[in-house]
Amino acid sequence: MLEKLSSSLRQTLAKISGAMFVDDALIAELTKDLQRALLQSDVNVKLVMDLTNGIKSRIRDTPKGVSKKDYLVKVIYDELVAFLGGEGHKITVTQKPFIVMLVGLFGSGKTTHAGKLARFFSLRGQRVAVLGLDVHRPGAMDQLEQLAGKLNVPCMIDKQDKNVLSILRRFKPELAKYDIVIVDTAGRDALSEDLIREINAVHNALQPQENLLVISADIGQTAERQAQAFHDACAVTGVIITKMDGTAKGGGALSACAITKAPVKFIGVGEKLEDLEAFDPKRFVGRMLGMGDLETLLEKVDEVMDKQDAEDLGKRFLKGEFNLLDLYEQMEAMSKMGPLGKVMDMIPGFSQLQLPKDVLAVQEGKLKEWKIAMQSMTKEELEDPSIISSSRIERISIGSGVEAPIVRELIKQYRHSKKLVRQLKGMGAGNPKQMQKLMRKMGMNASG
Repeated sequence: MLEKLSSSLRQTLAKISGAMFVDDALIAELTKDLQRALLQSDVNVKLVMDLTNGIKSRIRDTPKGVSKKDYLVKVIYDELVAFLGGEGHKITVTQKPFIVMLVGLFGSGKTTHAGKLARFFSLRGQRVAVLGLDVHRPGAMDQLEQLAGKLNVPCMIDKQDKNVLSILRRFKPELAKYDIVIVDTAGRDALSEDLIREINAVHNALQPQENLLVISADIGQTAERQAQAFHDACAVTGVIITKMDGTAKGGGALSACAITKAPVKFIGVGEKLEDLEAFDPKRFVGRMLGMGDLETLLEKVDEVMDKQDAEDLGKRFLKGEFNLLDLYEQMEAMSKMGPLGKVMDMIPGFSQLQLPKDVLAVQEGKLKEWKIAMQSMTKEELEDPSIISSSRIERISIGSGVEAPIVRELIKQYRHSKKLVRQLKGMGAGNPKQMQKLMRKMGMNASG
């Protein structure tokens, strides 16, 4: 996600950390670095200048008792958060049915994101349905039906009727059964009078609580014109930016929304249904600066693992009682959370290790092979890995198609993990006071 910008921002923070002191020359160098990084990510020039001028202005008045280095990092963080929307704009369900209408041009990803939103709200305990009103794009209704089937949510479509208002009249009595209804509307190649009339007719008939514009991050600063036009014509209440994982132009789309005062409410970070995040500027900036994003990480854990199961597994790990079945379950959950690199970025401190992409790819490949190897183990072997001898390793290797050295590496990793847990337990893991002492010895600040 905006990898080049993120890398440049982290290098900027590294310069601050490595500097002997903060003076005008360092601040001038850092602001130039920031300007270059933001402009390369397609951020609007005026916004870039306003942001860097704000940093230079604030750093002159460093509060007493705070080092200039720490304050400079805080100022950069604060200014980036403010630029991206401050506290953010979360959707709060205020009534039932709560109707979320998606608008946008052809190819922006409305139908896919109707499915993503349905999953997002379903996982948060809402009764969700989708309503298909794209009568123009061939296959739109079929796509929405398939996505709803995967999610096991009701799908209201009519593949024969080409009159949007007629379809609406048919299904409107059904809407009251659900907490949230996601409405997929038709797009056009451009924001034409025809499209505006249709969107406004649907809007007037439905009276949605949210009218979200779906735009693709790869259109860069063109997003400004698009967001402004939809905002003026169709009373847009927010924006979903798609394809944030695959473009260097995401900064253009984000800044376009800042200029038009159309708040970003969600970002699409991949092709899968789970690749949708509520946009929170503080979390977003924290991740870009290498500070991690524990809140999003914990949300993803909640999505892929039952809370009680996670707690039980955590207790077994701390006691050193886990086996390969537990390890397999944890690896399954990890794979559902997305690529290893994305998960690592959310863990405070890990992203600053700057592990090469090929290292992460190799590790991800190993995890897949380990899972395959475990599928060829007996229940007895999974529950008690200590019985896995050389002959058993050969059998597992032949049965799974995974080379014997990789199976041995898995067993070695498991034993190493158990040993590490025992060491941590002996050093005070699970005891907050002992852990604080341990962290102080390691030069870490346990208070925050």
